[in-house]
Amino acid sequence: EVQLVESGGGLVHTGESLKLSCAASGFSFDDYLIAWFRQAPGKEREKVACIGTYGGRPRYAASVKGRATVSIDNAKDTVYLEMNNLRPEDTAVYFCAIRGGIYIGTCPDEFPTWGQGTQVTVSS
Repeated sequence: EVQLVESGGGLVHTGESLKLSCAASGFSFDDYLIAWFRQAPGKEREKVACIGTYGGRPRYAASVKGRATVSIDNAKDTVYLEMNNLRPEDTAVYFCAIRGGIYIGTCPDEFPTWGQGTQVTVSS
């Protein structure tokens, strides 16, 4: 069974950092695109970052660029999203999602497999 499990969320203060993890299981970690999304109450889902297990340059939303770093540990089948200088507007449930294939210079919006999400709350 394909499974994604996020962890690492929590309550932090403005300016602090968090590192979220997305552990994948049930499939080979080759040639997949992995994205981090977030959704705040009453707001549309936002794609935050994308990275391919096959390499290539990660892509970031403008709202987090310069404050977020997405990385992969292929030995652990785990993807990370580190967020620095967190702001109250970063408060949301963060999800990782995965789709097969190699994407160069683009990151689609549709992903078939999702994790359950992890809550990030940033207090002012």
